[in-house]
Amino acid sequence: MRLNHLNLAVSDVLQTQQFLQTHFGFQPLTKGSPVLTILRDDNGLVLTLSNFNKATEVTYPPDFHIGFIQDNQEEVNMINKQLKDAGFDVEAPRSSHNSWTFYFRAPGGLLIEVLHLNPM
Repeated sequence: MRLNHLNLAVSDVLQTQQFLQTHFGFQPLTKGSPVLTILRDDNGLVLTLSNFNKATEVTYPPDFHIGFIQDNQEEVNMINKQLKDAGFDVEAPRSSHNSWTFYFRAPGGLLIEVLHLNPM
């Protein structure tokens, strides 16, 4: 069994959708609306973004995040640079919990980690 569907509540569905399409390659499965959109990644994960209550702010527990594992440290560095060049406030990648990683807050309020897992 594998996880193949996830719904995330976000404060701005369309802005978060555009961000995930631009920076992480998600493709829309629906037209999308301010309330709900359905996306798919190139590994078959279906990600829905929702804001059924029209919240202006979404709060998750402090450690909750989604992660994008990369094949190597260079890919992590490249994504970090692309995000900085696009105006996002991202710290430089660093070595932490057996990975090369960085975290940042994305549109819609999501905490995202981009990482490469170091071999054990």
